Amino acid sequence: MRHDGLKAFLRGARGALEGGPVALVFAEDGVEIDTTLRHHRQTGFATVAAFMSPHFDLAPDVAEVVHRVDYDMTVENAAIHAVNAVIAAAPGTWLYYCYNAEYLFYPYCETRTVSELLAFHAEERRDAMLTYVIDLYADDLARHPDAVSLDRACLDRAGYYALARPDPSNHNHPKERQLDFFGGLRWRFEEHVPPDRRKIDRIALFRARPGLRLRPDHTFSDEEYNTYACPWHNNLTAAIASFRTAKALRRNPGSACDIHSFTWHNSAPFEWHSRQLLDLGLMEPGQWF
Repeated sequence: MRHDGLKAFLRGARGALEGGPVALVFAEDGVEIDTTLRHHRQTGFATVAAFMSPHFDLAPDVAEVVHRVDYDMTVENAAIHAVNAVIAAAPGTWLYYCYNAEYLFYPYCETRTVSELLAFHAEERRDAMLTYVIDLYADDLARHPDAVSLDRACLDRAGYYALARPDPSNHNHPKERQLDFFGGLRWRFEEHVPPDRRKIDRIALFRARPGLRLRPDHTFSDEEYNTYACPWHNNLTAAIASFRTAKALRRNPGSACDIHSFTWHNSAPFEWHSRQLLDLGLMEPGQWF
């Protein structure tokens, strides 16, 4: 179904937003839109909405099963604005958001649906889930100049770290159960990445409720949503395998001239399987066995 803008989508897809979980995919360019949408349909999202330029194409099989929303992604904070509009329109619904050429993985996703994941998470009285954005990149930039290749994708198997998140209201103590996570291409090529865009944590899975707002730094107005775990034990976390940073570094003239390869001694082929991400410690199964 095609919608002429955000307001038309919120009116026309009201029923589809009530059940959930709902995936909101924001296409910043035409790269791997179809595979992104197929992946999240196969993961088990009840509704998948693609916010994209009317000039981008969709494969026929994809167009039949997603809500296509004509949307201008060149406006500043366009995705944040759309997510907040959907939050206001769908209280109580589990939502997820990502960009094109990004793929959600969670523990045991090969055999369990995202609905099962969120049902368990809700039983633990959690309304949001931390996800780590794990950079993917092609192993050969001469062959794949945009750094995108599903068949030849690599990721960093080391170089990830976390820092305490400062609390502006209490300079003597950081925020409770919140950390800023770093690593991947944003860490290795940080001279090309603005400081406010170097973090790799994103609260990409969350339950909408009245008054909740997503902020431009990918954190929420409710501080509990920004925590990585509850006070009494570790909770589930997930990962988003993403070509977004690699694409940006190759598209930006300054960084493109300086970077001739993304691979290094800690690069490894991406296996497109949750086991690899679990083994590398890039997501946490918590108490879900």
